[in-house]
Amino acid sequence: MIALLISALAFASAGLAIFADYRRERYLVYVSKPLTMLLIILAALRAGEPLSQFYRYSIVAGLGCSSVGDIFLMLPQKRFMEGLVSFLVAHLFYIAAFLSGMTIRFSALPLLLLLLYAIIMLRMLFPHLGKMKLPVLIYILVITATAWIALERFLQIKEIKTLLAFSGALFFVISDSSLALNRFVRKSEYAQAFILSTYFSAQWLIAMSI
Repeated sequence: MIALLISALAFASAGLAIFADYRRERYLVYVSKPLTMLLIILAALRAGEPLSQFYRYSIVAGLGCSSVGDIFLMLPQKRFMEGLVSFLVAHLFYIAAFLSGMTIRFSALPLLLLLLYAIIMLRMLFPHLGKMKLPVLIYILVITATAWIALERFLQIKEIKTLLAFSGALFFVISDSSLALNRFVRKSEYAQAFILSTYFSAQWLIAMSI
């Protein structure tokens, strides 16, 4: 019950962050975006009986690293590389959590579809990346691995929590893909609302998988 109340506050804060970002209310974004992640972390800590303590604390560590990444990307002079590294570490924590209690199996079709996604994204982004080619390549491979392992976990352990984890990983892929295309390929006035809504949804879904 408490986790649901905190989740409701997180969604309200997320809506405020999206509105403030659209209106370019910088200082309101500085408050509402970290507050949203803090509430999601609190919801994760109160989400009931965890699958394991390792899973809980790995997910919380990933959420914490994501919060640090948010702060880097919010700074007046955006620290994109530092933000990218923070989110990469967050995904490594998520991968560690998703790997716990499962056996790695190579399901051909899901893996091929995710690799196809990675190839298409890299093909679209590479002409525009300049010196960012290697960091972006590594990051795309890592988020692809996160989605693949979350899917493999769901296929092995067909429960609501593993479905939430996979859904969160998929939303993360959608959000980060939109962010990359908006930053490097073609900017859109309305892209940020979609990026933030899918991003907060991803983090909440992963948090609730505990």
